[in-house]
Amino acid sequence: MASHSRVPHSRFSRIIVSRAACTLALASAASATVFAEVGQAEPRLTPEEVKAEVDTLYREAEQATEQYNGAKEQADAARSAVDDLQDELARKTQRLNAARDTVGTLAAAQYRSGSVDPALQLVFSSSPQTYLEQAGMLNQLGSRQQTALAELADQQRDIARTRAEADGRLATLRTAQDKLADRKKTVETKLSQAQALLARLTAEQRAAVEAADATATSTTAADGSGAAATSSGGGTQAASRDTARAPLTGEPAPSPRAAQAVAFAYRALGLPYAWGATGPDAYDCSGLTQAAWKSAGVSLPRTTYTQINAGTRVSESELRPGDLVFFYSGVSHVGIYIGGGQMIHAPHPGAPVRIAPISEMPFAGATRPA
Repeated sequence: MASHSRVPHSRFSRIIVSRAACTLALASAASATVFAEVGQAEPRLTPEEVKAEVDTLYREAEQATEQYNGAKEQADAARSAVDDLQDELARKTQRLNAARDTVGTLAAAQYRSGSVDPALQLVFSSSPQTYLEQAGMLNQLGSRQQTALAELADQQRDIARTRAEADGRLATLRTAQDKLADRKKTVETKLSQAQALLARLTAEQRAAVEAADATATSTTAADGSGAAATSSGGGTQAASRDTARAPLTGEPAPSPRAAQAVAFAYRALGLPYAWGATGPDAYDCSGLTQAAWKSAGVSLPRTTYTQINAGTRVSESELRPGDLVFFYSGVSHVGIYIGGGQMIHAPHPGAPVRIAPISEMPFAGATRPA
């Protein structure tokens, strides 16, 4: 009778357990896939939630913009320094080549005149007087050659120092350019994310979000009181170069230069925001304040975090027209104070230069440029 081999009980148990574990793993994987797909589905946000997220992205983009502005300033300075050093190196190399030519000429003249022993030259000279005159000239020639050689060595060392400095500046420029590209990518990513969020809204919802943004931050000086002007239809009318010509209040600027900076800011009302822009057709926040004070003859640094240290710090209660007002803990936004608790600033992409209350953002500090 044929015998049948039996699987040992312990081995059979292991097979059953292994199959069960495999089945459970496959089921878990399928469940995880389903849940992952559900989790990856974009949640449906209300227009208010979209606006809040977009505002956050704009703030993050502005922080990156100020970092971009700083990196660009460094890159521009490094590029200018490299150009100057390269020009200087070219001039020094030209002088070095001229010095080499001089040394070569002196060496050739000495070789032609000094190849015979001086005692023999005296013996064979038809005129001892002529020989003595020539000997004096040779001594003078030798002295000139030594001086020329010393100058040549100095120039070579100077060129080596200049070349090393140029190499260092070039390395600084490359670092600044890398940082510039990184900051630019960050800004563009944040702005693209904001636009993608807005694109998920209907045209009507998007218009409502934009109107809410304008209503929350815009006022006009058309009536000189700081209250929002309204159109015939009752809607809020954003301040622009056509609706705002005079200061909101009779509060005087602390200096003629401050008054000029404020006047410049009024003329910029309605111009578009563009990150990294310094005018004259578009501005970012620090580009506007820099341009306003430049029109008054005062040179401000390029970024918010350097502008806050340009001038005398003032408290919020001491604000006067022309003062620079800064916002958020990272000092990432700036406007120019115009009195009555109001400022003119370049808010963010899609929002033109306009008047807004300084209370709309977390106050970080203020400075009064000299």
